[in-house]
Amino acid sequence: MLTALLISLLAGLATSIGGVIALGPGARRRSRLAVTLAFSAGAMLIVSLVELLPLGIASLHQQFEPTAATALAYVSFFVGIALVLAIDRFLPHSLNPNETEGREGEVAEGEVQETRALLRSGLLVALVLALHNLPEGMATFFASYSNLAVGIPLAAAIAIHNIPEGIAVAAPVYAATGSRAKALWWATASGLTEPLGALLAAALVAWVIPPALFGIIYGLVAGMMVFLALDELLPGAWRYQTDKHQTVYGMLAGMAVVALSFVLFA
Repeated sequence: MLTALLISLLAGLATSIGGVIALGPGARRRSRLAVTLAFSAGAMLIVSLVELLPLGIASLHQQFEPTAATALAYVSFFVGIALVLAIDRFLPHSLNPNETEGREGEVAEGEVQETRALLRSGLLVALVLALHNLPEGMATFFASYSNLAVGIPLAAAIAIHNIPEGIAVAAPVYAATGSRAKALWWATASGLTEPLGALLAAALVAWVIPPALFGIIYGLVAGMMVFLALDELLPGAWRYQTDKHQTVYGMLAGMAVVALSFVLFA
C-alpha cells in the first residue's frame, strides 16, 4: 500500500516539473508539449484497454459466471467514464483544464500589465486542476496497489500530462508576481490532490471494498483513463501541435513504450 501511495505522490508532483519549465524562457515549445500530451494519451489508452479492462474481466470471472462478469466489467468501465464526464460538466468552461487554448507559453510575455487578473487566473486554474487531479490520484493508487506492472506505466502517463498543467498554473502566477517561488509553489500545490486521492482510495480499500470487487475497480480506472485520454490529452495535443504528425507520432511512441514495459515486467 505504501508503494502505491508513493507512486501516486510522484505522479502528482510532476506539476512541479511544469512549474520549473514555465520559469525558463524559450522552454515552453508548443511542439514538445503536443508530443508529450499525445505520448501520455497513447500510454493511457493501451494501459486501459490492453491491461486494465482485461484484468477486470478476468478478476470478475473468478467471482461470477462468465456473462455476468463480462457485463459487470463493461458497466464499470462506462461508469468510470461517466464519473470524469460529470466532473468536467460541473467545471465552468473558462476554467476547465480541458479547454485551455495552448497559450501558457505566451502569457508571461504578452499580458504582464494585467497582473491582478493574471494572478487570479493562475490561482483559479490551480484550484480547478486540484479538483480535476483527485480522481487521477485514486486511479493511480488502485492500479498500483493491484498490479505494479500496470500501475507504474499508468502513473508515468499521468505524470507526463501533469507537466503542461503545471505550466498552465505557473506561467500566469510568475507573470503577475515576478516570484519564482510563488509560481513553483502553486504549480506544485495543484498536483498535491493526487496523493490525497490516493489516500482516499487507500481508505476505501481498507474499510469498504472487499477483495472480490477489485475487478470493478479495474473497469472504473480503465474508463476514467480512456476518457481523460480522449477528452483531455488528445485535444490538448491538437491545440499545441505545429505539425499534424506530432500528435500521431507522440501517441504511437507512448503505446510502444508501454508495450515494451509490459514485455519487460512480464
